[in-house]
Amino acid sequence: MTDTAVNAVINVDIEGPQINRHVYGHFAEHLGRCIYGGFYVGEDSDIPNEGGIRLDVVEALKALDIPNLRWPGGCFADEYHWRDGIGPKEDRPVMINTHWGGVEENNHFGTHEFMALCELLETEPYISGNVGSGTVQEMSEWVEYLTRDGDSPAVRQRKANGREEPWKVKYFGLGNETWGCGGNMSAEQYALEARRYATYCRDYGDNKLYRIAAGASDFSYGWTETLMKQLSHLGCQRVERPLYQAVSVHYYTVAGTWADKGAATVFTEDEYYTTMAKAARTDELLTGHGNVMDLYDPQKEIGIVLDEWGTWWNVEPGTNPGFLYQQNTMRDALVASVHFDIFHKHADRLVMANIAQTVNVLQAMILTDPDTKALVLTPTYHVFRMNKGHQDAASLRVDTLGETPSREVDGASLETVSISASRKDGRLLVSLSNLDAEAAQDVEIDLRGGAVAEVESLILTAGALQDHNTPQTPETVAPRPHEGVSVSGGKLRVHLPAHSFVTVAGALA
Repeated sequence: MTDTAVNAVINVDIEGPQINRHVYGHFAEHLGRCIYGGFYVGEDSDIPNEGGIRLDVVEALKALDIPNLRWPGGCFADEYHWRDGIGPKEDRPVMINTHWGGVEENNHFGTHEFMALCELLETEPYISGNVGSGTVQEMSEWVEYLTRDGDSPAVRQRKANGREEPWKVKYFGLGNETWGCGGNMSAEQYALEARRYATYCRDYGDNKLYRIAAGASDFSYGWTETLMKQLSHLGCQRVERPLYQAVSVHYYTVAGTWADKGAATVFTEDEYYTTMAKAARTDELLTGHGNVMDLYDPQKEIGIVLDEWGTWWNVEPGTNPGFLYQQNTMRDALVASVHFDIFHKHADRLVMANIAQTVNVLQAMILTDPDTKALVLTPTYHVFRMNKGHQDAASLRVDTLGETPSREVDGASLETVSISASRKDGRLLVSLSNLDAEAAQDVEIDLRGGAVAEVESLILTAGALQDHNTPQTPETVAPRPHEGVSVSGGKLRVHLPAHSFVTVAGALA
């Protein structure tokens, strides 16, 4: 098919809001083989580990500069009682994971193990507290156990369990999906609970919590408005700062229905385009929730946290339906790249995002094979790695000139070229996605206010949208040097093959 020309302008000397590195965050729930058999293999495993934590998984994630890790859920968080996961492992009680497969868990991976994992990853913990089945006292004492120095019953217990110094914990979630698995509450009911729980999640010493209220599902803007009204009401009182500093929202990309989501590796071209149109609606989602928040917080002091996002397909045939194990194709990679372009666009309000989930669950970075013990890096992993230069960079506005290639999908228009850009430490990074399943695109970008003499480019694409990586074929979809890039006369020209993701990086003169 013939190429399509796209023209755009980037003023490289006009910096926009900073892209918070935490929008490249991750999520690890006690679900399927994410924790047990993924991150954690136990100290007696013949797989190289430290304290039971699988080291090849750690090294792979460190290559992404992973900024934060959300734990223990998800729905699991609101049935998790943290005291069951501390102390000698042989004394920890067994629990039933009622949400995900009804399996027994021995609680061998708990608070100390999670914090050790974060230290190995050199990442920040994001802990989701139990509002659904827990108590205010339980959550308050967990914060104390984690972050308080000096002397108290919780501190003495932590020290007795081998941790003398408190940890640094900034991000703390006040429940999860409280409209559903986290308690089936109304927005008004949860807003009062969030106010109460936040009060007792205290700051100890120089550890300042960033409290995240459990927010809406999808486009439920009324939930966000109820939470923002609660903060507005409290604004008349003498409080040092808002009781919570951010509001979350969850949005999954599902091409089919919740009853039949579609297969991860067997799909039609129409299903592919429906998937991309659903992913593109993330822009509408963040705009809508942001507009509601602007009414109550025009200074944008309260952040949006999209702490669950990604594709959700039917589980792989023959696997436990409660384990949510799915393969990961070139289609998933493009879902991720489109999300990041949208995240960069909303850098003024979006402070964090967490893909669901990191290992062996939903749109994972890594798949671990229980038979061969091999580690597979997914196409989505490579998008994260190619894009990591955007973390904490200044966003740059991308303006397209004339019409952008598009196609009608399910009665709406889907633009098939997506671009975002940023600058940091004197370097420019441009990310480009071609969502057209069959046609290549040629893009010409006028770089104004600066010049780039030499560029380096990587491309992620595949022979088919359904291509994916396995232990036997681990690099079917992997980044490679891209020759279809040139710079001259202040113009950056990029050739985008069909269904491809490309990054272009270079020093600014």
